Amino acid sequence: MAKTNKLRLRWQWILANALGELVGLGATFAIGFGLFSGLADTPGIGAALLSAGLMTTTGVLEGGVVGYAQWLVLRKAIPSIGWRPWVIATIIGAVIAWFFGSIPMTLMSLSQLTTSTPASEPTQTVVLLLAAGMGLIAGAILSVVQWRVLRKQVRKAWLWLPANALAWAAGMPIIFAAVDLAQLAGSIAGSLIVMAAGITLAGAIVGAIHGLALIDLTHS
Repeated sequence: MAKTNKLRLRWQWILANALGELVGLGATFAIGFGLFSGLADTPGIGAALLSAGLMTTTGVLEGGVVGYAQWLVLRKAIPSIGWRPWVIATIIGAVIAWFFGSIPMTLMSLSQLTTSTPASEPTQTVVLLLAAGMGLIAGAILSVVQWRVLRKQVRKAWLWLPANALAWAAGMPIIFAAVDLAQLAGSIAGSLIVMAAGITLAGAIVGAIHGLALIDLTHS
């Protein structure tokens, strides 16, 4: 395929992921903030487990929106992939990733219930490194389910696995940094702008990285 067509596909993929995450992950954060803020002051194991369950459930929203946005571009490169299998795979992967992502927060909440000593806050560097590790794992989990769809349609579908892991290892720290900056914004409007910009940037970077693998898969 011509170089211009490959470049067009990549930019369309980047845009789809940026907007998909802005809508899907942005709505997830908004819903999560409303739900979790009501549980934040509620002590007990039940509240901690409920928070984890709600966090996992929000993966349905993000996975559905991002999966459909990706498919709108993917259908041009791989017409044989229907929207249903790709969106369902993305939802399943997102839910599983959110589940494992909720485990550290749940364990921290439970540990605070059993001790009167407040936990020390990790440094920003440590937080971002942990976010990169979380993204690496979450990206790998998400890609496994999508890979099961891709492998039936293209050769070298295995490239999708490391591409997603690396993509989210780069994108997740941006989201964590945006959360910290949003808390310092000083206003609700400022916080929303910062979070929207951070989520969009993260989605664009994620799309740019695994978009390279997509081009290789569809034009090899």
